[in-house]
Amino acid sequence: MLAHEALWASGQLNPSEAFDELDKLIFCKIWDERRPRKVGEPYDFQIITVSKKEEKDERKRRLIENENLCNRIKALYEEDRKRDEEVFRDNIRLTPEKIRTVVSYLESVNLSETDLDSKGRAFETFMGSFFRGNFGQYFTPREIVKFIVDVLPITHDSKVLDTSCGSGGFLLYALNKVRDKATEYYPNYKNDSRQYAKWFPYWHDFAEKNLFGIEINEQISRAAKMNMIIHDDGHTNVITSDGLVSDTVIKECTGNKGFEYGTFDFVITNPPFGSNIRQTEQAYLKTYQLGKKEEDWLAVKQKVGSNTRDGQQSEVLFIEQDYHFLKEGGMLAIVLPDGILTNSSMQYVRTQIEEWFRIIAVISMPQTAFTANGAGVKSSVMFLQKWPKKHTEKLFAKKKSIEEHLLKKEDYIAKREQWDKEIKQKQKEKAASLKSRTLTSVTAIKQTEAYKTWNTELLADYARKVDELKSKLTDEYQQSKQKELPDYPIFMAIAEEIGYDATGKKTAVNELDVIEKELKKFIDSLS
Repeated sequence: MLAHEALWASGQLNPSEAFDELDKLIFCKIWDERRPRKVGEPYDFQIITVSKKEEKDERKRRLIENENLCNRIKALYEEDRKRDEEVFRDNIRLTPEKIRTVVSYLESVNLSETDLDSKGRAFETFMGSFFRGNFGQYFTPREIVKFIVDVLPITHDSKVLDTSCGSGGFLLYALNKVRDKATEYYPNYKNDSRQYAKWFPYWHDFAEKNLFGIEINEQISRAAKMNMIIHDDGHTNVITSDGLVSDTVIKECTGNKGFEYGTFDFVITNPPFGSNIRQTEQAYLKTYQLGKKEEDWLAVKQKVGSNTRDGQQSEVLFIEQDYHFLKEGGMLAIVLPDGILTNSSMQYVRTQIEEWFRIIAVISMPQTAFTANGAGVKSSVMFLQKWPKKHTEKLFAKKKSIEEHLLKKEDYIAKREQWDKEIKQKQKEKAASLKSRTLTSVTAIKQTEAYKTWNTELLADYARKVDELKSKLTDEYQQSKQKELPDYPIFMAIAEEIGYDATGKKTAVNELDVIEKELKKFIDSLS
């Protein structure tokens, strides 16, 4: 934090720009520690003083030291940029004096040898302050992240994705989970070269080949990479991209072939809430099933024309995108606003979820879960498992069969058409009756208050009949679904205390710990 404050406190850089410059130097520091060097060979990321014999003037000595340091850091940076162009795009924009200030804070710290917990706390303190001030929506509280990752049966063979990875919290905890398992298997890896030869690839292959993240914000994407590198890597497959474009577009734009639909064992994510994806802005909306208007099985005539919605909430589209990325049997853990689970207008989303996924669990979070990060939307965590395609098709066909049966049983279409005819006939008779008494035109009669009042009452009466019939059929449909569709248990829990309050301050009680144990048992029982 001191290094960050030193860069922006003078006002020359805003906090966001200062963050960018600092993460460049941290990368340089990490790579400098990892470079092979001979015994006694000095590190480049340190202040090397100039003796008085070389230069008597103190001010000039400092300028020479700064210039030498700046040259070494920029050389490191250019070398690093060749290694990872996705992370390093812009030049270092700090003055030699500012570079010296940052180096003075970091040169005595060995990031490579610092234990993971300490590095994690330091990074989270820095990132937490920065994100809460500027990008709170990219930061999922560690208690929720830990709960989700600990519940899921992620192993070193699992392929894991976060389609809205933010600062990389879910990926980092997944990596640490696998690394902890490696240490359980090879507890003496530090002292036994044979154990180390197994311990290192066990988790590092997972980090390099099986961890994937997508983040639309370039600055935050870079921060996620830094987070992973600080924790001993796993940044290789973190990319900057719109997480809602197709896998084909992602592969073409990034050159990363790992982002393939139907290949991931786990998707763990907290998508952005409230953003409305509009068809006029993002043409890909029409490719989404949830980007289309739902068909009303009780409509007499389906609407003609484009069935693409004008817009759709981003969190709804991420449900579908995550479904595509998962392999059959793969699991999705996603944070969603409660409106998707409760609002009647979102029933079509819930219907689609039950066709695509086996609903494993719904865990309700407290209203204050994301308040400290600038989001006050009441939310829950859903755990879902992708059905096999044949099962989804079977469910869809069964629902259609139920609908067709009920429509036929009630003679629904014919009844609705008959009612429409009755309305028109009664309107015609009423107009003729009034005309015979007033000797005015039918058009004029229909403009009178007497006719309008009568017609409003007529239409309202038939509307009530239609609503009653629809309600009856809807109830019968729900009852038939319960009887004819596969039934299975769903784990549900309400967490009122989750280890921190609305300000983000730690509290003594975290009910997620108890829920985690029970949910893990429940998931184990499913296999």
